[in-house]
Amino acid sequence: MSGRAQLMWDEAVTGYDFGPGHPMDPVRLALTRGLIGAFGLDRELDVVAAQRAGDSTLRLVHREDYVEAVKAVSADPRAAAVDPRYAAAYGLGTEDDPAFAGMHEASALIAGQSVGAAEAVWAGDALHAVNFAGGLHHAMPGAASGFCVYNDAALAIARLLELGAERVAYVDVDVHHGDGVQAAFWEDPRVLTISLHEHPRTLFPQTGWPEETGAAGAAEGSAVNVALPAGTGDAGWLRAFHAVVPELLADFRPDVLVTQHGADTHFEDPLAHLAVSLDAQRAVQVACHELAHEHAGGRWVALGGGGYAVVDVVPRSWTHLVGIAAGAPVEPGAGVPEAWRAEVFARARQLAPLRMTDGRWPVSFQDWEAGYDPADRVDQAVLAARRAAFPLRGLLA
Repeated sequence: MSGRAQLMWDEAVTGYDFGPGHPMDPVRLALTRGLIGAFGLDRELDVVAAQRAGDSTLRLVHREDYVEAVKAVSADPRAAAVDPRYAAAYGLGTEDDPAFAGMHEASALIAGQSVGAAEAVWAGDALHAVNFAGGLHHAMPGAASGFCVYNDAALAIARLLELGAERVAYVDVDVHHGDGVQAAFWEDPRVLTISLHEHPRTLFPQTGWPEETGAAGAAEGSAVNVALPAGTGDAGWLRAFHAVVPELLADFRPDVLVTQHGADTHFEDPLAHLAVSLDAQRAVQVACHELAHEHAGGRWVALGGGGYAVVDVVPRSWTHLVGIAAGAPVEPGAGVPEAWRAEVFARARQLAPLRMTDGRWPVSFQDWEAGYDPADRVDQAVLAARRAAFPLRGLLA
C-alpha cells in the first residue's frame, strides 16, 4: 500500500454553482485549493482528478428516474421553473436547490472524486484520500435536499461495499445531521453511520434524534446520532465526539473509515448555532486520522461538507484536513501566506485571516470517563445517544 495520500481535485467542481446569493458559494472551493497550494501541501500528496460518476455508479444510491430528472433540468434549467413537479417530486428548482445549467455534470464530477477516493484507498494506491468538494450528505436516493444533488458520501461507501468491503464506518461532524447517508444505509448492517450535529429542534433537516438507530433487525444499532444543543462550544463538542466515536469504531472494526468534515460547526457560520472554533475542528480531524490508523488499517476517505463562512473558516479548516492527511500538518500558529491573502481580496473583496488558528490551540476537554453531569445539556445529549444505540451493539451505555 502506498503511504502517499491523494487529493482529489478538478477545477471544474467549482461549476457546482447555485447562483449569486446562494450560501453554497463555489469560491470556498477555489480558495481552499489556493491555500493548499500556498502552503505547498500539493507537493506532499498526489493531486488526482477522477472522472464523473457514470449512471451505473449513481444508481448505486440514486433512483434512475431522479438521475434523469437532474439531467433534464441540467440541460434546460427553465424546465424546473415551468414544471412544478420537479420541485415537488425531486427537490429540484427549490430555494435550497435551484436548477442551473450543467447541474448534472458538476454534481456527478464531485461524486466521481469521492468514488475515486474510495477506489484509491481500497486498491491501496493511497492510504488516505481527501475530496473537500464532497460531503454532500443531504441528497436522498430520489431527491435533492439541503444544497446537495448527488450524495457523494453515500456513493463512495456503496462503491466500497461493491468492491468487497465488509464493514464501512461513516463519521459525520457537519453541524447538520447526515440524513441522506443514514437513509441510504438504514437497513444495511455493513455500514455504521455516526453523526454529531446540532439538535433537530433548532436546525435543518430536523432529523438525527438519538432514537434513530437503524432498521429493526440486523441493522438495528447501525445508526448513532448525537444531537447537541445550540451553543455547544469546543469543550462540549470534543467531549461528545470522544465519548461516542472511538468506542464505536473499536467495536465495529471497519475496513475503511469515511469521514465528513463540514466546517459549519464554527461560531462564525451564518446558517447554524454551534460555537466551535477552527482549532477544535482541527483536533477532530487529527482524531479521525488517528482512529483510521487504530481501527481501519489507516484506510481513510475524508470529505468536506457544509461551511458558509467561505473566506474566514472553510479554506483554513479544509487546508488543515489536507495537511493532516498528507502527513504534513499545518501548525495552528502558522501565518497565512500573503499571496493567498491577496487572492482572497481579488476574488471576494474581503480581508483574509492572518493565522491558521482562532487562538484556542490546544483545545482542552474532559473525557467522558471523568464523570457525567446530569445538569449539563451536552452530557444529556451524549447519554441519550449512548443509551439509544450502545446496548443494541452490545456496549454499555
